[in-house]
Amino acid sequence: MKIASWNVNSLNVRLPHLQQWLGAFAPDVVGLQETKLEDHRFPDTALAELGYRSVFAGQKTYNGVAILAREPVADVQVGIPGFEDEQKRVIAATVGDVRIVNLYVVNGQDVGTDKYAYKLRWLDAVHAWIAAELQAHPKLVVMGDFNIAPDERDVFDPKVWNEDHILTSTAEREALKRLYALGLHDAFRLHNDEAGIFSWWDYRMGGLRRNLGLRIDLTLVSDALRGDAADAGIDRAPRTWERPSDHAPAWVRLGG
Repeated sequence: MKIASWNVNSLNVRLPHLQQWLGAFAPDVVGLQETKLEDHRFPDTALAELGYRSVFAGQKTYNGVAILAREPVADVQVGIPGFEDEQKRVIAATVGDVRIVNLYVVNGQDVGTDKYAYKLRWLDAVHAWIAAELQAHPKLVVMGDFNIAPDERDVFDPKVWNEDHILTSTAEREALKRLYALGLHDAFRLHNDEAGIFSWWDYRMGGLRRNLGLRIDLTLVSDALRGDAADAGIDRAPRTWERPSDHAPAWVRLGG
């Protein structure tokens, strides 16, 4: 099973890219973030023509998440149970015998702001929920735009992206480590220790050309799936296309 995560930064704009990429990369399951579409506008019919079932939760202009799968999708959960939030940032579903959790983590704006405090509360709620999900679904993949670069290898300049900077602050990274401590593993790091491989590049200042990026799009696998994580990576190609998302898809392949 090939599982991917992609922040498309507006599915309305990026649908042709998604269709092209699904045809070329042929993932079995895809989690999308920042679809920025109300549900009645989601292109489920167009995606069904490519062989994908869709479940989704969207809103106008901001946020929005979806899961696409070649197999039937069951037990869909939208939002974090017990955490009231109007923002559409979370969707989960079961595909085959694997539970998929797709997250669009809060950005947080700047360290010390109200939005930063909200991000940390949101991550605490995710932690409690994922702990329960692991009890019910040992075969679990948690993926998405985490808006956290795990360590110095995942930023283009550690002096800039330091413990006081949003996306790399100590509290954010500690929240991510607490998720790992539940029994989750960064699939990319199971196969690659190299620094400088990123999933996001700013549109400005020649970010992609100069590789001024961050690795903030993650695929995490549970203990029960760690041995099945045969490969993982980031597909940089769609970021080079005309009018691209600022993110590239991250992926993990389970099984041989």
